[in-house]
Amino acid sequence: MSESTLKFRSIWISDLHLGTSGCQTAYLLDFLKHCDADHLYLVGDIIDGWALKRSWFWQQSHNDVIQKILRKARKGTKVTYIPGNHDEGARQFLGLMFGEIIIEDEVIHTMANGKRFLVLHGDRFDGVVQCAKWLAIVGDRLYTITLKLNHWFNRARARFGLGYWSLSQFLKHKVKSAVSFVSNFETAVAAEAKTLGLDGVICGHIHKAEMREIDGVLYCNDGDWVESLTALVELPTGELRILTWQKFFHEQQTELINLYAPNSPLFEGMTA
Repeated sequence: MSESTLKFRSIWISDLHLGTSGCQTAYLLDFLKHCDADHLYLVGDIIDGWALKRSWFWQQSHNDVIQKILRKARKGTKVTYIPGNHDEGARQFLGLMFGEIIIEDEVIHTMANGKRFLVLHGDRFDGVVQCAKWLAIVGDRLYTITLKLNHWFNRARARFGLGYWSLSQFLKHKVKSAVSFVSNFETAVAAEAKTLGLDGVICGHIHKAEMREIDGVLYCNDGDWVESLTALVELPTGELRILTWQKFFHEQQTELINLYAPNSPLFEGMTA
Protein backbone atom coordinates (compact mmCIF):
# COMPACT_ATOMS: atom_id res chain seq x y z
CA MET A 1 0.00 0.00 0.00
CA SER A 2 1.29 3.48 -0.85
CA GLU A 3 1.56 6.40 1.52
CA SER A 4 -1.38 8.12 -0.22
CA THR A 5 -4.53 8.76 1.77
CA LEU A 6 -7.75 6.85 1.14
CA LYS A 7 -10.59 9.37 0.91
CA PHE A 8 -14.11 8.45 1.99
CA ARG A 9 -17.28 10.47 2.43
CA SER A 10 -17.80 9.09 5.94
CA ILE A 11 -16.04 6.81 8.42
CA TRP A 12 -17.49 5.09 11.49
CA ILE A 13 -15.26 3.58 14.17
CA SER A 14 -16.15 2.43 17.67
CA ASP A 15 -14.98 0.40 20.64
CA LEU A 16 -11.38 1.63 20.58
CA HIS A 17 -11.11 1.02 24.35
CA LEU A 18 -8.28 3.46 24.83
CA GLY A 19 -6.97 3.05 28.36
CA THR A 20 -6.63 -0.73 28.05
CA SER A 21 -3.79 -2.93 26.88
CA GLY A 22 -6.21 -4.56 24.44
CA CYS A 23 -6.52 -1.45 22.25
CA GLN A 24 -4.58 -2.10 19.04
CA THR A 25 -3.17 1.41 18.75
CA ALA A 26 -0.56 0.54 16.13
CA TYR A 27 -3.26 -0.58 13.69
CA LEU A 28 -5.54 2.29 14.68
CA LEU A 29 -2.90 4.99 14.19
CA ASP A 30 -1.97 3.49 10.85
CA PHE A 31 -5.64 3.58 9.82
CA LEU A 32 -6.09 7.21 10.92
CA LYS A 33 -2.90 8.17 9.09
CA HIS A 34 -3.97 6.69 5.77
CA CYS A 35 -7.73 7.30 5.80
CA ASP A 36 -9.63 10.58 5.69
CA ALA A 37 -13.29 11.58 5.33
CA ASP A 38 -15.69 14.51 5.38
CA HIS A 39 -17.48 12.91 8.36
CA LEU A 40 -15.89 10.88 11.16
CA TYR A 41 -18.19 9.22 13.67
CA LEU A 42 -16.80 7.92 16.97
CA VAL A 43 -19.53 5.43 17.86
CA GLY A 44 -18.89 4.83 21.57
CA ASP A 45 -16.45 3.13 23.94
CA ILE A 46 -13.65 5.33 22.69
CA ILE A 47 -12.03 5.64 26.14
CA ASP A 48 -12.65 2.74 28.52
CA GLY A 49 -13.69 4.46 31.75
CA TRP A 50 -14.58 1.13 33.39
CA ALA A 51 -11.02 -0.15 32.97
CA LEU A 52 -9.38 3.12 34.00
CA LYS A 53 -11.36 3.11 37.26
CA ARG A 54 -9.89 -0.30 38.11
CA SER A 55 -6.28 0.52 37.22
CA TRP A 56 -4.57 3.28 35.27
CA PHE A 57 -3.19 2.28 31.88
CA TRP A 58 -2.39 4.99 29.38
CA GLN A 59 0.50 4.92 26.92
CA GLN A 60 1.84 7.58 24.57
CA SER A 61 0.19 5.81 21.65
CA HIS A 62 -3.20 6.41 23.31
CA ASN A 63 -2.41 10.14 23.43
CA ASP A 64 -1.38 9.93 19.79
CA VAL A 65 -4.79 8.55 18.80
CA ILE A 66 -6.59 11.42 20.56
CA GLN A 67 -4.26 13.98 18.98
CA LYS A 68 -4.73 12.47 15.52
CA ILE A 69 -8.52 12.72 15.82
CA LEU A 70 -8.35 16.29 17.12
CA ARG A 71 -6.05 17.22 14.25
CA LYS A 72 -8.55 15.85 11.74
CA ALA A 73 -11.29 17.95 13.35
CA ARG A 74 -9.13 21.09 13.15
CA LYS A 75 -8.46 20.43 9.46
CA GLY A 76 -12.15 20.35 8.57
CA THR A 77 -13.39 16.81 9.21
CA LYS A 78 -16.79 16.92 10.90
CA VAL A 79 -16.22 14.70 13.96
CA THR A 80 -19.20 13.43 15.97
CA TYR A 81 -18.66 11.57 19.23
CA ILE A 82 -21.46 9.27 20.41
CA PRO A 83 -20.57 7.90 23.89
CA GLY A 84 -21.10 4.25 24.79
CA ASN A 85 -21.44 2.42 28.09
CA HIS A 86 -17.69 2.31 28.81
CA ASP A 87 -17.39 6.09 28.32
CA GLU A 88 -20.88 6.92 29.59
CA GLY A 89 -19.51 9.83 31.64
CA ALA A 90 -19.33 11.84 28.42
CA ARG A 91 -23.12 11.66 28.12
CA GLN A 92 -23.45 14.52 30.58
CA PHE A 93 -22.00 16.76 27.85
CA LEU A 94 -24.50 15.90 25.09
CA GLY A 95 -24.97 18.75 22.64
CA LEU A 96 -21.71 20.42 23.57
CA MET A 97 -18.59 20.79 21.46
CA PHE A 98 -15.02 20.12 22.60
CA GLY A 99 -12.07 20.80 20.33
CA GLU A 100 -14.32 20.96 17.24
CA ILE A 101 -15.90 17.61 18.20
CA ILE A 102 -19.66 17.55 18.82
CA ILE A 103 -21.03 15.09 21.41
CA GLU A 104 -24.41 13.49 20.66
CA ASP A 105 -26.42 10.57 22.05
CA GLU A 106 -27.46 9.44 18.56
CA VAL A 107 -27.75 11.03 15.13
CA ILE A 108 -29.32 10.43 11.74
CA HIS A 109 -26.83 10.39 8.89
CA THR A 110 -27.93 10.94 5.30
CA MET A 111 -25.87 9.05 2.73
CA ALA A 112 -24.83 10.51 -0.61
CA ASN A 113 -27.61 8.47 -2.23
CA GLY A 114 -30.24 9.97 0.10
CA LYS A 115 -30.69 6.95 2.38
CA ARG A 116 -30.98 7.77 6.07
CA PHE A 117 -29.28 5.80 8.85
CA LEU A 118 -29.61 5.90 12.62
CA VAL A 119 -26.16 6.08 14.27
CA LEU A 120 -25.86 5.04 17.92
CA HIS A 121 -23.58 2.93 20.13
CA GLY A 122 -26.24 0.33 20.89
CA ASP A 123 -25.75 -0.41 24.60
CA ARG A 124 -29.35 0.53 25.43
CA PHE A 125 -30.40 -2.60 23.51
CA ASP A 126 -28.17 -4.77 25.71
CA GLY A 127 -30.34 -6.15 28.52
CA VAL A 128 -27.32 -7.08 30.65
CA VAL A 129 -25.94 -3.53 30.60
CA GLN A 130 -29.33 -1.98 31.26
CA CYS A 131 -30.73 -4.36 33.87
CA ALA A 132 -27.70 -5.99 35.53
CA LYS A 133 -24.75 -3.66 35.22
CA TRP A 134 -22.83 -5.61 37.87
CA LEU A 135 -22.98 -8.67 35.63
CA ALA A 136 -21.75 -6.61 32.68
CA ILE A 137 -18.79 -5.42 34.77
CA VAL A 138 -17.93 -9.00 35.79
CA GLY A 139 -18.15 -10.05 32.16
CA ASP A 140 -15.93 -7.14 31.22
CA ARG A 141 -13.25 -8.29 33.67
CA LEU A 142 -13.34 -11.83 32.29
CA TYR A 143 -13.10 -10.34 28.82
CA THR A 144 -10.02 -8.34 29.92
CA ILE A 145 -8.34 -11.54 31.14
CA THR A 146 -9.04 -13.16 27.78
CA LEU A 147 -7.49 -10.19 26.00
CA LYS A 148 -4.34 -10.48 28.12
CA LEU A 149 -4.02 -14.13 27.18
CA ASN A 150 -4.62 -13.10 23.60
CA HIS A 151 -1.80 -10.52 23.83
CA TRP A 152 0.81 -13.10 24.79
CA PHE A 153 -0.53 -15.59 22.28
CA ASN A 154 -0.17 -13.04 19.47
CA ARG A 155 3.35 -12.13 20.56
CA ALA A 156 4.24 -15.78 20.03
CA ARG A 157 2.47 -15.77 16.65
CA ALA A 158 4.41 -12.68 15.60
CA ARG A 159 7.71 -14.49 16.20
CA PHE A 160 6.63 -16.98 13.55
CA GLY A 161 5.59 -14.22 11.15
CA LEU A 162 1.87 -14.82 11.68
CA GLY A 163 -0.75 -12.06 11.79
CA TYR A 164 -3.09 -10.98 14.59
CA TRP A 165 -5.73 -13.49 15.69
CA SER A 166 -8.46 -12.85 18.25
CA LEU A 167 -9.06 -15.55 20.87
CA SER A 168 -12.03 -13.74 22.40
CA GLN A 169 -13.69 -13.31 19.02
CA PHE A 170 -13.17 -17.00 18.27
CA LEU A 171 -14.74 -17.99 21.60
CA LYS A 172 -17.74 -15.69 21.12
CA HIS A 173 -18.43 -17.17 17.69
CA LYS A 174 -18.24 -20.71 19.09
CA VAL A 175 -20.37 -20.29 22.22
CA LYS A 176 -24.04 -20.79 21.38
CA SER A 177 -25.39 -18.35 24.00
CA ALA A 178 -23.05 -15.60 22.76
CA VAL A 179 -24.19 -16.14 19.18
CA SER A 180 -27.82 -15.96 20.34
CA PHE A 181 -27.14 -12.68 22.19
CA VAL A 182 -25.53 -11.12 19.11
CA SER A 183 -28.46 -12.15 16.93
CA ASN A 184 -31.02 -10.70 19.39
CA PHE A 185 -29.04 -7.47 19.67
CA GLU A 186 -28.87 -7.03 15.90
CA THR A 187 -32.59 -7.64 15.51
CA ALA A 188 -33.48 -5.15 18.27
CA VAL A 189 -31.27 -2.39 16.86
CA ALA A 190 -32.63 -2.90 13.34
CA ALA A 191 -36.21 -2.78 14.68
CA GLU A 192 -35.50 0.63 16.23
CA ALA A 193 -34.40 2.02 12.87
CA LYS A 194 -37.48 0.56 11.18
CA THR A 195 -39.77 2.12 13.80
CA LEU A 196 -38.23 5.51 12.98
CA GLY A 197 -38.86 4.98 9.27
CA LEU A 198 -35.15 4.89 8.41
CA ASP A 199 -33.28 2.85 5.82
CA GLY A 200 -30.66 1.46 8.17
CA VAL A 201 -28.74 1.61 11.41
CA ILE A 202 -25.03 1.89 12.26
CA CYS A 203 -23.78 0.83 15.70
CA GLY A 204 -20.94 -0.76 17.64
CA HIS A 205 -20.94 -2.28 21.15
CA ILE A 206 -20.75 -6.04 20.44
CA HIS A 207 -17.34 -6.07 18.71
CA LYS A 208 -18.65 -7.88 15.63
CA ALA A 209 -18.36 -6.15 12.27
CA GLU A 210 -21.43 -6.97 10.21
CA MET A 211 -23.52 -5.61 7.36
CA ARG A 212 -26.76 -7.36 6.42
CA GLU A 213 -30.44 -6.72 5.85
CA ILE A 214 -32.81 -7.43 8.74
CA ASP A 215 -36.54 -7.11 8.08
CA GLY A 216 -36.04 -4.53 5.34
CA VAL A 217 -33.46 -2.49 7.27
CA LEU A 218 -29.72 -2.48 6.57
CA TYR A 219 -27.96 -3.33 9.83
CA CYS A 220 -24.33 -2.19 10.01
CA ASN A 221 -21.88 -2.72 12.84
CA ASP A 222 -18.47 -1.10 12.48
CA GLY A 223 -16.72 -3.68 14.70
CA ASP A 224 -13.91 -2.58 17.02
CA TRP A 225 -10.17 -1.94 17.42
CA VAL A 226 -9.54 -4.66 19.99
CA GLU A 227 -10.55 -7.76 18.03
CA SER A 228 -11.93 -6.99 14.57
CA LEU A 229 -9.69 -4.02 13.62
CA THR A 230 -12.48 -2.74 11.37
CA ALA A 231 -14.22 0.42 10.28
CA LEU A 232 -17.36 1.13 8.31
CA VAL A 233 -16.82 3.53 5.41
CA GLU A 234 -19.11 5.36 3.00
CA LEU A 235 -17.95 5.70 -0.59
CA PRO A 236 -18.68 8.91 -2.56
CA THR A 237 -21.64 7.10 -4.14
CA GLY A 238 -23.25 6.41 -0.78
CA GLU A 239 -22.33 2.72 -0.77
CA LEU A 240 -21.14 1.23 2.52
CA ARG A 241 -18.19 -1.10 3.04
CA ILE A 242 -16.54 -2.77 6.02
CA LEU A 243 -12.82 -2.11 5.96
CA THR A 244 -10.55 -4.60 7.74
CA TRP A 245 -7.35 -2.71 8.41
CA GLN A 246 -5.23 -5.68 9.48
CA LYS A 247 -4.81 -6.63 5.83
CA PHE A 248 -3.54 -3.17 4.85
CA PHE A 249 -1.34 -2.91 7.93
CA HIS A 250 0.48 -6.14 7.23
CA GLU A 251 0.94 -5.24 3.57
CA GLN A 252 2.79 -2.13 4.71
CA GLN A 253 4.89 -4.06 7.22
CA THR A 254 5.89 -6.47 4.44
CA GLU A 255 6.91 -3.54 2.25
CA LEU A 256 9.06 -2.13 5.06
CA ILE A 257 10.71 -5.50 5.70
CA ASN A 258 11.51 -5.84 2.01
CA LEU A 259 12.80 -2.28 1.90
CA TYR A 260 15.30 -2.89 4.69
CA ALA A 261 16.36 -6.37 3.58
CA PRO A 262 20.10 -6.79 2.84
CA ASN A 263 19.45 -7.00 -0.90
CA SER A 264 17.20 -3.92 -0.93
CA PRO A 265 18.08 -1.11 -3.38
CA LEU A 266 18.28 1.10 -0.30
CA PHE A 267 21.65 -0.47 0.54
CA GLU A 268 23.17 -0.27 -2.94
CA GLY A 269 26.61 1.30 -2.94
CA MET A 270 26.98 1.00 0.84
CA THR A 271 29.56 -0.97 2.76
CA ALA A 272 29.63 -2.18 6.33
